[in-house]
Amino acid sequence: PKPLTVTRPSDLPSLLKSSLALALRLGTGAFVLGWKIDDFFTKEKDGMYALQLGPFRLRDSSSVLENAPRPEKPLILYEYDASPFCKRVRETINLLDLTVEYRPCPGARMGQFSKQLYERTGRQTVPFLIDPNTGEELFESGDQIEYLLTTYGPPADEFDRKALWPIAWEGFSVYTSTLVAILRDLPGGKRQSNARPDNEQMKPLELWGYECSPFVRPVREKLGSLCLPHVMVSCSRGSANRDRMVEKTGRFQVPYLVDPNTGIEMYEGPEIVDYLEAVYTTPVN
Repeated sequence: PKPLTVTRPSDLPSLLKSSLALALRLGTGAFVLGWKIDDFFTKEKDGMYALQLGPFRLRDSSSVLENAPRPEKPLILYEYDASPFCKRVRETINLLDLTVEYRPCPGARMGQFSKQLYERTGRQTVPFLIDPNTGEELFESGDQIEYLLTTYGPPADEFDRKALWPIAWEGFSVYTSTLVAILRDLPGGKRQSNARPDNEQMKPLELWGYECSPFVRPVREKLGSLCLPHVMVSCSRGSANRDRMVEKTGRFQVPYLVDPNTGIEMYEGPEIVDYLEAVYTTPVN
């Protein structure tokens, strides 16, 4: 694994597009809510993440999420990557450092998860959020964002709601997220034609990363176009999950994929995309 490294020159255009997408959304989701630097010279310890920058070893966290409620079971979100309404919910999930199972519904109307959604609700509208911890089920991105903040965020008097304006200001959020989707060629708008027909029946893959990472983005897009269910473990800056990864693997690097269907665990976005293409598609005649 080579952190923050372009392993293939052919992937540079995609990385540049993803970096521009990050800038258009003002880096929303790159940091957890209440992000803060704890120490500039933290000592190296087993199972503890820190960022080495020259003589500095930065340790960061959240000033407000440490005592925020955490769901026992992952929430479930029916969504697709290019939808600007889905994106603002995914960004909120990163801000709150939540682990969520994504069920891709390309274009909101393609794939078995979209049919499953219609059978459950009579609608093919995304995002659709299910919280198995409370029994709550919600359409409408604004309602979902408010629910997530109220249920899994810190008390309202412990953070400034104005800091959420890139998400909360719906007009700006939808407009810039639409630009991002166009820039990335509308990912997840269609089910990949050679995706295996049983992909939706697979055990959810586990992807460690965060919404705006240029290195994670191509993997998320591939999972969506293949209609593969996946549990996204949020790892934005300040996330407690960065320590979890160091404890689990001895290092921190995203994207990191765990596939319970094959037993494979791997780093490096391009290699993960190749793996997904090889395992979860059918041969083209």
